[in-house]
Amino acid sequence: MRSIWNGAISFGLVSIPIKLVNATESHAISFRQIHTEDNGRIRYRKVCELEEREVTQAEIGKAYEDADGTIIPITDEDLSHLPIPTARTIEIVAFVPAERIDPLQMDAAYYLAASGAPAAKPYVLLREALQRSNKVAIAKYALRGRERLGMLRVVGDAIAMHGLLWPDEVRAPEGLAPDVSVTIRDKELDLADALMDTLGEVDLEDLHDEYREALEEVIAAKASGEAPPEAPAPAAGGKVLDLMAALENSVRAARESRGAPPSEAQAEVTSLPPRRSAPKETGGKKSTSTARKTAAAKKTAPARKSTSKAAEGAKKTAASKRAETAASKRAETAASKRAAKNSESTAKQASPKKTTSRRRTA
Repeated sequence: MRSIWNGAISFGLVSIPIKLVNATESHAISFRQIHTEDNGRIRYRKVCELEEREVTQAEIGKAYEDADGTIIPITDEDLSHLPIPTARTIEIVAFVPAERIDPLQMDAAYYLAASGAPAAKPYVLLREALQRSNKVAIAKYALRGRERLGMLRVVGDAIAMHGLLWPDEVRAPEGLAPDVSVTIRDKELDLADALMDTLGEVDLEDLHDEYREALEEVIAAKASGEAPPEAPAPAAGGKVLDLMAALENSVRAARESRGAPPSEAQAEVTSLPPRRSAPKETGGKKSTSTARKTAAAKKTAPARKSTSKAAEGAKKTAASKRAETAASKRAETAASKRAAKNSESTAKQASPKKTTSRRRTA
């Protein structure tokens, strides 16, 4: 790997010569601008405004434009004599726990390679010190015309440096959170936790750029004169009206996609109380005394009966109440008729016996 910067790490009184190497690379597919009528390339030419001619890269330098438009040339020689200690040095200023670094500050990543044999021992010393302390080093360095902040940490057997944004370069997230009052129930949190557990962890090595792969297929098809592949139909989606239902469906879909067995914990089912049946009709073999008591109770306590019925009906649904009322009326009518018939029959049988007894006594 080609180094992009040479300097040294300043570790107290220890100086470690190093080379700075890019730790990342881009695999993005780049496009050229063309003239759509004839596919001619569109290029940007660097032209000097005073001479009105195109200039080469060797003729181009740096300059600062003042507020009044004055151009102040700045050469590489001027930059090499900047009055700062980090011009060619990565100066470590502190060691802090890794969790102290806000990921929002993370910028480009680099590897620090030991430059020559004399750098081997102090390089390994710094690496082992970082690894044993479980801390990262905060450093300042100058690169591409400006001083930057960096974080040094151990990656494998090497030391890596992450460029960090200065704290004042990170915007505060003001006005971004919802400004309405939201209540989250424990059940919703439980389902969210279940979804997180179901999705589980992932090996980052298994992830890849599907967009780039699809773009390569399109380019290959166009190059061979074939029709580019069509995009799959988007999944039918609807409005999420019930957050609980959406979470439950998400958990179920995640389990099915990972081939996991369904959860043993099933939904709790609450049995409803049995419906009260309508009063049974009284049998024909009811005794006379019982019939008389029933008839007397109906005549002497109508208020209690109506109160009981009202209380009982209030607990039932409208449909069940109408059904019970109709059945009760039919049963009451039948019972009254049988009681009346039994009473008449008993009266007829008792009347002659009383007459005979009076005659014998006389």
